[in-house]
Amino acid sequence: MCRWAAYRGEPLYLEELVSSPAHSLIEQSHCATRAKTATNGDGFGIAWYGDHPEPGRYRDILPAWSDCNLRSLARQIRSPLFLAHVRAATTGATRRDNCHPFVHGHWSFMHNGQIAGFDRIRRPMEALLSDELFHARTGTTDSELLFLLALQFGLDTDPLGAMEQAIAEVERLSRATAGEVLVRFTAAFSNGHDLYAVRYATDHRPPTLFASPMGASSGRTGHCLVSEPLNDDTDTWEEIPDGSAVTVTAEGIRTLLFQPQALSRAA
Repeated sequence: MCRWAAYRGEPLYLEELVSSPAHSLIEQSHCATRAKTATNGDGFGIAWYGDHPEPGRYRDILPAWSDCNLRSLARQIRSPLFLAHVRAATTGATRRDNCHPFVHGHWSFMHNGQIAGFDRIRRPMEALLSDELFHARTGTTDSELLFLLALQFGLDTDPLGAMEQAIAEVERLSRATAGEVLVRFTAAFSNGHDLYAVRYATDHRPPTLFASPMGASSGRTGHCLVSEPLNDDTDTWEEIPDGSAVTVTAEGIRTLLFQPQALSRAA
């Protein structure tokens, strides 16, 4: 399983999540405590928003702990909204195109989880995409294809509804192809203004997701969403329950229900 961290709020340096904390994302890349595998060494990536609508992005196949450029960039880049990810591959080879976050236009997306039997439903999933989105795919992961499917279903106009519809379609295809469904999905995505996250699994065993305010003691406002806490101050981290979506906007943080199974049954 992968590990990731995302932030929205007053600008801060990426190192405050990526490299500085006691249990930073780089630390988690070789010593995760709340994942099935402690090591997440199959590449990493960061996507951040600045003066342009599209995010900047840096990805590589090196383990995060061994890339000196990542620490240097994280120390210099200051952003009000960014996503960072360290990968433990489940589908797709270890190559740069398969490293998260994935980007399309002003959207960025990263994922921790799996679609069981993905090879059996990959082609029908691809068939649902427009020509533009089909040709936008550069990697081979289930994560990137799921992101493009959400874009197809209207991520721009209804981000959480589009993601529910994408997951519901995956469930429908899995049921029709194999007669059984297993989706574990904890993801974060952003349009450059708002930050969204989802924690969901068909077997009610989703990868972990935590939320915490950042910098309250210094008067800075913002919220951090992570796969696992960045420090040992457990009182500051709230675990997001299964079947939930989180939105972080200028108005603050909200937790909502996330129910793709209802759509899948309706279909």
